[in-house]
Amino acid sequence: MKRDFHAAQYDRVAGERAGVTKSNRRRALRLAACAIVLAGCSALPAPPAENVTVYMLDAQAVTSGAAVARNELVLAVGTPEARPGFDTPQIAYVRQPHELDYFVTARWAEAPARMLGPLLAQALEQAGVFRAVVAGPGAVPADLRLDTELVRLQHDFTTTPSRVQLTLRLQLTDLRAQRVLAVKLIEQTENASADNPYGGVVAANRALGRALGEIVEFCARAAAVR
Repeated sequence: MKRDFHAAQYDRVAGERAGVTKSNRRRALRLAACAIVLAGCSALPAPPAENVTVYMLDAQAVTSGAAVARNELVLAVGTPEARPGFDTPQIAYVRQPHELDYFVTARWAEAPARMLGPLLAQALEQAGVFRAVVAGPGAVPADLRLDTELVRLQHDFTTTPSRVQLTLRLQLTDLRAQRVLAVKLIEQTENASADNPYGGVVAANRALGRALGEIVEFCARAAAVR
């Protein structure tokens, strides 16, 4: 009887162990299957990224042709800043008042304010009004500093035809006298040739060209009465 009891106990324990082993094997098989599925998913090609077209602000200054006197001052061009909503490489547009949106498949090469800085310096240097134009603040002492803020640059679809609105705020400071010489708000609009990002980019560059011409004349006049 004792032998039969011990034999039964042995068979029961062995059976339990066998059951655990089978359970572990089934679990291992399930985990292996999951790993294979996940590996297969990761090997699948990623969905193609949507093509994004990159655009530049590269306008040339368009001046009125009015004569401006040359001076011997050094002008420092400060790094332009941008209002919230326009401090991004995304191209902004509006379809209804107070709502700003951005194109998905088009963007600027850099935030517009960053592209504006070199264009300002180039326009002012080519005008030949100042003895030198430098990017400020820098190692070269300057007499005047031009600070620019991009208030708005957006493609407006609330009108027909659609149009681009550009607004810049300028401040010219006499660094030696530590006083503000002049402040100006420049607003330019340009109808878009097409209701798409490229039509807006072309219009933006035309509006910026006229704005650059205004900036040159603004600085020249303010410096003359310094």
